[in-house]
Amino acid sequence: MYLHDYLNKIMRVWNAYEGQAVARFLSLQDFHVNEPNLYKENPDAAVSRQLPSPLDEIVSAHLKAVYHLMRADAPNYTEAYRHQTSCIQAVVKLLQQMKEENWILPIMYVVSIDLRLLATKCEQQTNFSKCGEILEKAAESLMSCFRVCAGDTRSSDEDTKRLGMLNLVNQLLKVYFRINKLHLCKPLIRAIDSSNFKDSFSLAQRITYKYFAGRKAMYDSDFKNAEEYLSFAFDNCPRRFTKNKRLILIYLTPVKMLLGYMPRKEVLERYNVLQFHDLASAVKEGNVRKFDEAIRRHEMFFINAGVYLIVEKMKILTYRNLFKKVHQTLQTHQIDMNAFQTALQFSGVEDVSMDETHCIVANLIYEGRIKGYISYQHNKLVISKQNAFPSVVAA
Repeated sequence: MYLHDYLNKIMRVWNAYEGQAVARFLSLQDFHVNEPNLYKENPDAAVSRQLPSPLDEIVSAHLKAVYHLMRADAPNYTEAYRHQTSCIQAVVKLLQQMKEENWILPIMYVVSIDLRLLATKCEQQTNFSKCGEILEKAAESLMSCFRVCAGDTRSSDEDTKRLGMLNLVNQLLKVYFRINKLHLCKPLIRAIDSSNFKDSFSLAQRITYKYFAGRKAMYDSDFKNAEEYLSFAFDNCPRRFTKNKRLILIYLTPVKMLLGYMPRKEVLERYNVLQFHDLASAVKEGNVRKFDEAIRRHEMFFINAGVYLIVEKMKILTYRNLFKKVHQTLQTHQIDMNAFQTALQFSGVEDVSMDETHCIVANLIYEGRIKGYISYQHNKLVISKQNAFPSVVAA
């Protein structure tokens, strides 16, 4: 394919208002990037003769990015990223010019995705930049598109650019999670949750969004919202995408466990996350030694998944279940604190002091896991005669 033919094809689909087709000609993943006749270092003059502004700027920047990616010696990702940034700046100009039209949104989608992927590649290839710096600059470019889309309040519901918000938010969430700037996610999540179009976005986009929003809620210890977001993502993700369902389950499982729902072994086995089975068994049994061993055995898995600190929070449930067994054994509402200390020692916390035992019980009372109070004068835990150990699900 010669440059003239390529530009003619773009002009044809542009005049037909076929946004998807135009986007395909501007994607770095499309087959046209393998056409040597399109590798032009300075295509500006040829492009501007055949295409209107600012489409010519978008196509020129795209072709320059292709040129630097497909060089005979080695790809120059830094230069390709620079031109892709120019490309998205021209897309912002296009969005601003084409009022009350949204058929061009697919163009924004592909240019945005390619910008994020190129920024990621630059981060991996270049050593002189600060970690996350290039991705952060890419996020600023994506935010320019987001502001235009979010600000399009005068168009009709069918033609509004606000329908493109979720695609951009998902790109931004991926960037912010990668560079560990989770505080920047909050306004984006709030914008989507309060949007009138939140149920109009494609299911695939909503699944991606719920996955990231669920992880953010989990890190904020908002486990009920995290469970709602992640459950939606898991239930609606097609079964054939096993890898994606496994990723969701890695975060959904500890969240549900903290809310009192223990996972079934066959589900964990199906998605190869049996690391949680040992933990669930230990929590149910109130076996502190078994819990600590499971944490130690699968430590690297939990750390790499980013759930180690979340999993550690389950220890309080293990203590709660152990102390409930003490109550069931003694059958009294005034339990000597020595009984809890002995139970802890028997369960693997061998060097636990009485002060530490008091601290564990006090935390359980504070969190609503036990209904009662500690009588320091008599060194006893006095518990409620009704529902002394509230259900973890209701707590």
